[in-house]
Amino acid sequence: MVQQLQLSIGDKAFQELNEALEHGVSPELRRMLNGLPAPDAAHLLESSPPKLRSLLWRLIDREMEGDVLQELSDEVRQFFLDRMNVAELKVITEGQDVDDIADLLQQLPDTITRKVLDSMDSQDRQRVEAVLSYPEDTAGGLMNTDVITIRPSSTLDVVLRYLRRHKDIPEMTDSLFVVNRRDEYIGALPLTVLLTTAPSATVFEVMQTDLQPIAANMEDSQVAQLFERQDLVSAPVVSEQGQLLGRITIDDVVDVIREEAEHSMMSMAGLDDDEDTFAPALKTARRRAVWLGINLITAFIAASVIGMFQATIDKVVALAVLMPIVAGMGGNAGGQALTLVIRGMALGQISRTNLRWLLSRELMAGFLNGILWAALVSLIAYLWFHDPIIALVIACAMIINLSTAVIVGASLPVILKSINIDPALAGTIILTTVSDVVGFLSFLGLATLFYS
Repeated sequence: MVQQLQLSIGDKAFQELNEALEHGVSPELRRMLNGLPAPDAAHLLESSPPKLRSLLWRLIDREMEGDVLQELSDEVRQFFLDRMNVAELKVITEGQDVDDIADLLQQLPDTITRKVLDSMDSQDRQRVEAVLSYPEDTAGGLMNTDVITIRPSSTLDVVLRYLRRHKDIPEMTDSLFVVNRRDEYIGALPLTVLLTTAPSATVFEVMQTDLQPIAANMEDSQVAQLFERQDLVSAPVVSEQGQLLGRITIDDVVDVIREEAEHSMMSMAGLDDDEDTFAPALKTARRRAVWLGINLITAFIAASVIGMFQATIDKVVALAVLMPIVAGMGGNAGGQALTLVIRGMALGQISRTNLRWLLSRELMAGFLNGILWAALVSLIAYLWFHDPIIALVIACAMIINLSTAVIVGASLPVILKSINIDPALAGTIILTTVSDVVGFLSFLGLATLFYS
């Protein structure tokens, strides 16, 4: 049952663990597994088939389970959460960051979530509920309420003595946040400034006010863009009234960036971005069947267009040989435009002010590429079939389809986004259908016109 695991991290610890796996369950295997950092242990679980995954999970020490769960993908994490009772969940959440606890609870039924919350002390429960009150894909859902705040009237010497009274400070702390008596955010005091400035100076004199707070309802993708543009390590999160609610740190933003990239890549293939590599065959087949069915429908649409010109194809057999070229070139050209615009939208570069220019540019690029490749393909078609009409028809069809495909590819993401449909998920299928239909229609339609 235990097999050699192929892991992307090929260090000595993983090699030794693989060798131990070959000899079955043993105290040595448990020791080695719990000696791994939590991200590596999670990677090992995700790289295992379900039966082996369950076996390895039982070997992980209870105090390490919470850290490992946080590193797992949503689907694999759900696999283990579904098998836990309230007591086990309470133990796992102890010592975890508030935002991490919220991530776990959001995957549980409401009744279980309420029982876990009721088992916490009032302070921890209030902090977790504050995060749970916001959607998980917003700044409020990302934030951690564990922050250190100071008053602007305090001297740096007082702040240093205040920090020394703490047993520890929150991870990823690079700045202390300055608030007034109403807990409204007014600035930040970087630790570098605190440590290099005279202790007699006041916080108000040296604090920085250029670090703008993040609204709690800001989308997580916008938060990631903000961190990237300003090279932030952490940033304050405020309510609509300007009160400090918590902070977002770079480790949470890295997760957002990775999830966005995985979502775009998997969606283009019609797959869930949390797809488990080792999910059971029936579950995998059921998920993929939906999009395969949609693809089949679009294929029949394209086939029906071809069927309209069956008589022309019977008369000129060369058309059947050449028509996939027209559709294929249009699909590739449109796909380039589609990918470019989706990327631009993800980076926040596309707006109403520059959309018209972008569409005009894409139309010109498609037209120029259409002329270029139409000339080449028509020459090949003439040398192949010695028929000037076929050469002319395919040249015109290439120009029409490439121009249409790039416009559709560039405009589709904007249209789909405006009606709350994921462009990465639906864009490719729609574009393929349009490029096939327009390609076949223009090529076979022109052929029918010239040969009739």
